[in-house]
Amino acid sequence: MITNPFRVDPWMIHEAHVDLDALPQTESLFALANGHVGMRGNLDEGEPHAMPGTYLNSFFESRPLPHAEGGFGFPDEGQTLVNVPNGKLIRVLVDDEPLDVRYGQVRAHSRTLDMRAGTLTRHVDWVSPNGQRVTVTSQRLVSFSQRSVAAISYEVGVPEDAGSDALLVVQSELFANEQMPVIEGDPRVAAALHDVLVPEHHSNSSHGARMTHQTRRSELRVGAAMEHQVFGPDDAQVTSSCSNNVGRTTVITRLKPGETLRVVKYMAYGWSSQRSQPAIVDQVEAALDASVYTGWDGLVAAQRKYLDAFWDKADLEIDGDPRLQQALRFCLFQVLQAGARAEHRAIGAKGLTGQGYDGHCFWDGETFVLPVFMYTQPRAAADALRWRHSTLDVAYAHAEHLGLKGAAFAWRTINGEECSGYWPAGTAAFHVNADIADAAMRYVAATDDKEFEREVGVDLLVATARLFRSLGHHDSDSAFRIDGVTGPDEYSAVADNNVYTNLMAQKNLRGAADAAVRWPREAERLHVTPEEIASWRSAATAMVIPFDEALGIHQQSEGFTRHAVWDFENTPEDSYPLLLNYPYFDLYRKQVVKQPDLVLAMVQCPDAFTQQQKHDNFVYYERITVRDSSLSPGTLAVMAAETGHLDLAYDYLCESAQMDLADLEHNVRDGVHLAAMSSAWTAVVLGLGGMRTHDGRLTFAPRLPEALSGLRFRIQWRGRSVHIAVAGGETTYTLEHGDDLDLSHHDEKFTLSVDGPVTLDVPPAPETGDVEQPPGRAPLFRRHS
Repeated sequence: MITNPFRVDPWMIHEAHVDLDALPQTESLFALANGHVGMRGNLDEGEPHAMPGTYLNSFFESRPLPHAEGGFGFPDEGQTLVNVPNGKLIRVLVDDEPLDVRYGQVRAHSRTLDMRAGTLTRHVDWVSPNGQRVTVTSQRLVSFSQRSVAAISYEVGVPEDAGSDALLVVQSELFANEQMPVIEGDPRVAAALHDVLVPEHHSNSSHGARMTHQTRRSELRVGAAMEHQVFGPDDAQVTSSCSNNVGRTTVITRLKPGETLRVVKYMAYGWSSQRSQPAIVDQVEAALDASVYTGWDGLVAAQRKYLDAFWDKADLEIDGDPRLQQALRFCLFQVLQAGARAEHRAIGAKGLTGQGYDGHCFWDGETFVLPVFMYTQPRAAADALRWRHSTLDVAYAHAEHLGLKGAAFAWRTINGEECSGYWPAGTAAFHVNADIADAAMRYVAATDDKEFEREVGVDLLVATARLFRSLGHHDSDSAFRIDGVTGPDEYSAVADNNVYTNLMAQKNLRGAADAAVRWPREAERLHVTPEEIASWRSAATAMVIPFDEALGIHQQSEGFTRHAVWDFENTPEDSYPLLLNYPYFDLYRKQVVKQPDLVLAMVQCPDAFTQQQKHDNFVYYERITVRDSSLSPGTLAVMAAETGHLDLAYDYLCESAQMDLADLEHNVRDGVHLAAMSSAWTAVVLGLGGMRTHDGRLTFAPRLPEALSGLRFRIQWRGRSVHIAVAGGETTYTLEHGDDLDLSHHDEKFTLSVDGPVTLDVPPAPETGDVEQPPGRAPLFRRHS
């Protein structure tokens, strides 16, 4: 039985007691971020800890990227997200005894992540080894309203029945170059870097400290500052100091039983690759001053106001499974934390919750994360795509280095430069370029943002279309082939005519041709000619889409269905994930799928398949997909729902939503699985809600599994807000604001207006047969667990 350890609550994640063995996981789950600043959920005292972590989006250090055998085009350097000065630290000495949950007696300890308030609250009732009892209530936030700011309210009290006074020393610190633990044995875990930050400047005020550092190799400059307000006995003594790597504000007082000391800590961060050290100091100082001016209560109120607005647009409400409801909101909250204030920076695969994957972003962002923002927070999606646009020069240079036209975006990166040291799953995965183009097209379709399309979209579409036109070729039969590439399934590398890649490239080529016609001035600026447009359309029309006539299914790539099938029966359960226990050579030549590839193609390009093909393809590939990637269950849920396997769709939805709360992949210590969390939204909206877009038109085909009695969600579409409610065999569509909207419900067209809702019957699901997974690879998280 697999479950998550947290109390079921629709809006909170509550930990009832401290579990030192679970610290690696809870530090990720209780992380707070806003897309610019991120702080892992470490205990206030700093120790014990698993992995300290305070991050700034895209602040990284370069490092040599060794190769066992070098090759032309291999990247020489990698990039790793850096742990910047830690401002979370607040240490307490009680009569000279450090407050440490490993010593003395912990009478009570709880932490609560409030997803409506955007705060992490901690309560501690502790008796020191010498018998002195104190209580601590701390609350922290990373501000959505002031993106450079974090704050902590920390209150220490001596209970009425404590029996004696307590001498308290509270040490609030800003600590750079923390010693980081080394994690080995998993290639997905970040490389450890030590003493990355070179001190430049430090100073202190009466109640705070400031410091700036520069990374040794990437030469990025970071500034950090803290300031405090102290509320307690009048005779409390406050002093501050700062050295190269440690800023400290110390508060000393004696508390009588019934008295409390409260310290409010404000922190501000900033970084730049171009600003001078004085400019960074001024930037951080200004942010700090603004936070102090706003005050703790003001920051808390602004946090709640921001989140109220978010939930009003983005909330997923379900009836029938309280634990799933909690998990879905947790997923949405973490997605928001990763990208809300990223503002022209990358959205990493772990957000800002840990250093897994070195903090890199992948194609996951455009394919899984950005759709959530497109239909709930469109500005955040546009910002992420503008970041990709800002790396075009690097992508053009990368393509030229590879002997290709157009732009080749990095498979994994922080600043746009390729950081993948394994080219079959990195450089060869050219579909990332089509994913970026597709995200730009989807964003424009969802928002009708013509300015974005003109300024950003055309550039991205033309650059990637040129890449695919040069990457592929017309064969002797005039068919257009894209050979030697890797699709989303990383267990099948360097294959010919991967269906996902080819279909996405086809969309890319057609989208670029249409955009060039719509925006002739931009096309002229990019030197696009009518002949080039014609060549894009020709390549798209002639695109090879492999199909096995004998089996009646699409081949994931050319020849894939002729490979030997993996011996699932004799694969031990503890040998998953396969990539850690078998050579890639063996994986690449067998029919075994790490994560949905052909199935994802059916989700992303639904009009390229008939309904019968979708069903037959899904059944076939379900038998050989082992889901060794957290990206798998959300995608499978969508196609399971569309093909009528509603209970299976529900199982996969639960697995995707509970990926981190239940630590299903046993690596949440490295940070949350942001794409899996995003695909939980996809599983609900595209799966159970049946939402699709066809030629700029929204369509829905909702159906619910037996386990759920109701579903409600909103979609933001071209300045309109549409509310969808499914219950009792009916679906009610309500246009909350905006002009009339033409929609489709299970192929029945209708017009929705603000004058009133439209309620339509949900037809029964089609009759389906059984679907099988590989032995031992059934959905991990089911309702009865």
